Amino acid sequence: MTFEDLPTVPRSEELIDTAFSRAARAGRAKSGIEAQQSMLVTASNIISDNLQNVSTTWPDFDALDPFYHELADAVADGGVDALKQHLSEVMWASEKAAEIRSEYQSRLRGETETARLFRKQAFARLADVTREVSEDLQALNAARDQLKQLPDIRPDEPAIVIAGYPNVGKSTFVNHVTNARNEIASYPFTTKRVQVGHIERNHIRYQLIDTPGLLDRPAADRNDIESQAVSALTHLADCILVFVDASASCGYPVDVQLALRDELESRFAGVPVVTVCAKADRSRELDADLHLSVAEEEGVDELLETAIDRIDHTIELPFESTE
Repeated sequence: MTFEDLPTVPRSEELIDTAFSRAARAGRAKSGIEAQQSMLVTASNIISDNLQNVSTTWPDFDALDPFYHELADAVADGGVDALKQHLSEVMWASEKAAEIRSEYQSRLRGETETARLFRKQAFARLADVTREVSEDLQALNAARDQLKQLPDIRPDEPAIVIAGYPNVGKSTFVNHVTNARNEIASYPFTTKRVQVGHIERNHIRYQLIDTPGLLDRPAADRNDIESQAVSALTHLADCILVFVDASASCGYPVDVQLALRDELESRFAGVPVVTVCAKADRSRELDADLHLSVAEEEGVDELLETAIDRIDHTIELPFESTE
């Protein structure tokens, strides 16, 4: 996944301690001017390289898939714009550390004691620069910890999103058709868990995504972050299965469940929406596209084939010349 390989972002004091302790070891291996020069180069390189690594390991948000862009915007404090600013500040500090190295390398000449004073001055400036981006580093690490929790949802694979009120049988269906090979992860902005299962047809892998806490209630009941997550899903969904419990044993009236279906049809304009009469063994009193009873093994395969047909996904093959 896009964010899963993001490395831990070091704290400023941690980075300073590492740089200066390694510089001290490098200095002990030499003497005189060479020792001071070695310490300067070691410390500045460690700070500059580590800060540069923080900036360059993050993805280019302008080129990021819209799904992940909006999720990052939802998760990060201040959104993507704030993340980009933090990364810019860290890159500035990396470049500044390299400038300090170049500036003081030419000064570390002549008397050893004078060189030692200049080297200490350079160390003080390196520490100041690193501390200047302390809050940026903390913000990036916090965002990194949140983003790594996102489930492994892949925008390049067709996605079947399961929607409907709680207790209408969505998770039961996902578990059943994926033979319990589903992945479960928590979105960092909700206490609910997202299930991602997979099925394969004709060498194409389809994702089945159950999103409790996001698509199980009207927009008016979602908080701002959850609404933004729903917005992200508009870039991902290739088909939406709306489960409706005609028996209302889920605790929600049928008309309320259908109102959610209508809202999702409006929100996900252009995406095929299939109305599923779930728990059909209890009640079939619903004008639905399909009737489903996982308990009775009714309609399971038909529902999957319907979703796949609605998606109509084909594998793009490389061009082959007929000559």
